[in-house]
Amino acid sequence: MSPAVGRERGSVTAELAVGLPAVVLLLVAVLTIAAAGIAQLRCADGARAGARAAALGSDDAADDARRAAGEGARVAIAESGGWVTVTVSAEIGGLPFGGGALRASASSVARVEPSLGGGGAGEGLGAEAGS
Repeated sequence: MSPAVGRERGSVTAELAVGLPAVVLLLVAVLTIAAAGIAQLRCADGARAGARAAALGSDDAADDARRAAGEGARVAIAESGGWVTVTVSAEIGGLPFGGGALRASASSVARVEPSLGGGGAGEGLGAEAGS
């Protein structure tokens, strides 16, 4: 065995020991960002579904928004001047390393259908509903 080979013995193990934690940390960061993005998309879907239902006069607009946004979503509905605004927010739990909670939120605005005259969509508006 030559002296050069003997000195390099174990260098792969040392490089792996240094590099592996960095790879794991990067993977955790990517997964956390993906979870936040998915939560944001679900909130946007919930807000859109709730605004559409409220604009059509549904009394179940908050339930529609919550169903689309997922468990734990909070829904707020407000109507003003023939427009209805639905805001959906959700906390993103389970962050690694004891990090603080992230919150995803989205709002959607829709015009109340003129034939409804704001009648059905105004039921229970202005209150915040959560599960």
